[in-house]
Amino acid sequence: MTAQMEAYTGFAQVYDIFMDNIPYGEWGGYLVSLLREYGVDEGLVLELGCGTGSMTEILAGYGYDMIGVDNSEDMLEIAMEKKIGSGHDILYLLQDMRGFELYGTVRAVVSVCDSVNYITEPEELREVFRLVNNYLDPGGVFIFDFNTEYKYREILGEQTIAEDRGECSFIWDNCYYEEERINEYDLTLFIRDEEASHAGGELYRKYQETHFQRSYTLNEMKELIRKSGLEFVTAYDAFTKVSPGDRSERIYVVARESGKRRK
Repeated sequence: MTAQMEAYTGFAQVYDIFMDNIPYGEWGGYLVSLLREYGVDEGLVLELGCGTGSMTEILAGYGYDMIGVDNSEDMLEIAMEKKIGSGHDILYLLQDMRGFELYGTVRAVVSVCDSVNYITEPEELREVFRLVNNYLDPGGVFIFDFNTEYKYREILGEQTIAEDRGECSFIWDNCYYEEERINEYDLTLFIRDEEASHAGGELYRKYQETHFQRSYTLNEMKELIRKSGLEFVTAYDAFTKVSPGDRSERIYVVARESGKRRK
């Protein structure tokens, strides 16, 4: 969760409730399989756009030393609660991925759940990639995913989605602007006020947020990777080892650090 994450205020409170359909365990296993395939079995790993820390916790559970970066204070507060519950030694940093800073290098950087799509300016995304290259160990690995234009245009499109989970509900109005290649979704949230409910009433507070994501092609991603100094390695249709196709909804990209001398 990145460039637009200042929008994640009210939604942060209920994010995990509405994301309970995401098979984080399977996604985490797939990500770990890629990390291991490209030589990262252990060590320090940075997650950009870590949100509430769901994937960060999973990777920590696989034995990686984790750093999580996100620029939503509300999301990181929830991540810190998870950290207390799990006992994992995770370092969380309140930073914008477009200008993140570390004290040293890491073996790998990951960014999943279409966090990079929130970077709506290509030049800013190139800067993110440049920083990744800068903070990777020599030959270090960068793995990220992104939503495709096909998904925004054909799957999300002009949809309205509504869900009611009792203690909270939301209305998601989606709109994809094909010429600008911007996906906009307006969230209207109704979240139960627990204090009022305990007092015998049923009070729901209303929150409204607007989020923007940009669609990128794989070729555009390759070019931004090249311009940033990274080395493109491969790309997969999400959660497979198959090359992406015209109907891929999510693509995973593997890149490597380039420019530093390996010992």
